[in-house]
Amino acid sequence: MAHSFRLSVGALAVAAITFGSAEAGAATPFLPHQALYELSLVKARGSSPVNSARGRILYNFSGNACNGYTSDFRQVSELDLGEGKVTLSDLRSTAWEDGAGKSYRFKIDSRMNDQASSPVDGMAERTGDHITVKLKQPEAKTFTLDGATVFPTEQIQRIIAAAREGKSLLELSVYDGSDNGEKVYNTLTVIGAPVPGDKTIAKPDASTASDEMKTMTRWPVTVSYYDRDAKRTEGEQTPVYAMSFELYENGVSRALVLDYNDFVIAGSLGKFDVKDSKDVKACNN
Repeated sequence: MAHSFRLSVGALAVAAITFGSAEAGAATPFLPHQALYELSLVKARGSSPVNSARGRILYNFSGNACNGYTSDFRQVSELDLGEGKVTLSDLRSTAWEDGAGKSYRFKIDSRMNDQASSPVDGMAERTGDHITVKLKQPEAKTFTLDGATVFPTEQIQRIIAAAREGKSLLELSVYDGSDNGEKVYNTLTVIGAPVPGDKTIAKPDASTASDEMKTMTRWPVTVSYYDRDAKRTEGEQTPVYAMSFELYENGVSRALVLDYNDFVIAGSLGKFDVKDSKDVKACNN
């Protein structure tokens, strides 16, 4: 078992995604913001040696449909494996995606304990019925993906669209540049019933207390990520990991739960700051 809080860049993007230009008329505008999530261990399963976990995710989102969306994120986490064994991981990423989901640029750097960093740097362009990916790191390489594959922004865009239409299931193939920059994940999203913004909840947080959020509808969502290249055996395929959260119609997410099969981590929203949104207003005008 790899004792790291691996979190797909696509999954991270849930904190800041909205509709592209095709749905601009029906969409709630994006909310540029910064969110801080406090991580803790929910449970360990089976023979998992994880005794405790702690960490933080700091997420920054800005941009608009005209100029594209930028996300900066850092996740530092620590797993206590018992008998004095501790695993410390540090994952940083910066990504940009244009409003129409045609271009995607990404830089990802991950470190585990005292090991050297593992940088991934590249870009992807959608042209016709395919996507061309050009990697600079970990090694220079160019390859193509099926045009049906989506980038992180479009992934969440489609989740919000499906939620608005009352759908409960959504299947997508997603490319986010994670791992070695060559991985494509098959995803299955389960969408729950809408939750009105004025509904009283047992555990309020910085988002539910924000004036910006009190009128916003949100949906409980679970996205399971499957290794597209894994050989299928009899029975259902087990996801590499799954991420549950409540997704607001303006793109903010709360109540994260990260399920890595052998242990589960909760991410509570400890701090939430709204950024100046004048760039969005200018774009709309």
